[in-house]
Amino acid sequence: MRFVKDSFPYLVIMNDLIADKLIDFVKSIGLTVQLQTIEEPTFLPGLVIKQGGLVIDKDKLLYPGDILHEAGHLAVMPPEIREAMDGDLDTAKDFELGGELMAIPWSYAACLYLELEPQLVFHKNGYKSGGESIIANFSQGQYFGVPMLQWIGLCYEPHKAKEYNAEGFPKMLKWLRE
Repeated sequence: MRFVKDSFPYLVIMNDLIADKLIDFVKSIGLTVQLQTIEEPTFLPGLVIKQGGLVIDKDKLLYPGDILHEAGHLAVMPPEIREAMDGDLDTAKDFELGGELMAIPWSYAACLYLELEPQLVFHKNGYKSGGESIIANFSQGQYFGVPMLQWIGLCYEPHKAKEYNAEGFPKMLKWLRE
């Protein structure tokens, strides 16, 4: 990353602007964000979970969209679990609660809400190189994980929304599980 930062300073400025927009959004939904240096190695460079919020080291952050996706994991967790989370995401607990299946559509909806391209989150170096497939499916209305988001009260599935005369996913009713 040093080469990019030294050779293309406009990329650093753009990444910082995008990161700031995402941080503002994450804070606005009720999650905490701290900007500080992270010394220990982390699963995602420049990001770690601390007391149910995000700690971000902007100098080490490679992909600003990772902020949104990790916030999605926290947002869909039950509050009592979210508040106790520290360090890298507890993948066993996340799997047990369907976190990844909810964090993906959550972060897709957040991109659209923020008027950002989904490639920001679903970049080529994430999702085991499946980001393009996720975007292609979601842009055609072929969603996964949305029934779980509906079950926890964050959105309506598109067909269920009609029953309530409401907008369905990717529109969200709220962003944080209570």
